[in-house]
Amino acid sequence: MEFLVEFELEVPAGTPQPEVEQRQRDESTAAAQLAEDGHLVRLWTKRRAGHAIGLYRAESQTELDDLLGTLPLADWLRVTVTPLDAHANDPTTASR
Repeated sequence: MEFLVEFELEVPAGTPQPEVEQRQRDESTAAAQLAEDGHLVRLWTKRRAGHAIGLYRAESQTELDDLLGTLPLADWLRVTVTPLDAHANDPTTASR
C-alpha cells in the first residue's frame, strides 16, 4: 500500500539546540534506512519551515504507524496519513 504522509515539526520550547541538531541527524539516518528498505519512496519539503510530505510504502497502516513511531523526531511531529489507491487515469498504469 502507498500512503501520503504529512509532517509538521514542532520542537518543544526550551529544547537545547544540540539536542535538536542530534535528533535531526538521527532523523536523516532513519529516513535513509527507510528509503533503503523500500518504505520511503519520496520526500518533499513544503515552503514553510518544519513541514514535509512523504510518499511511503508499507503492507498496512499499522506497519506504517510502527515505522513512523520509531523516527527520532516522532514525539515532536504532528503526522497526517492518507492511504492512497491507484487512479484509473494514473499515467504510470494507464498504458498497461
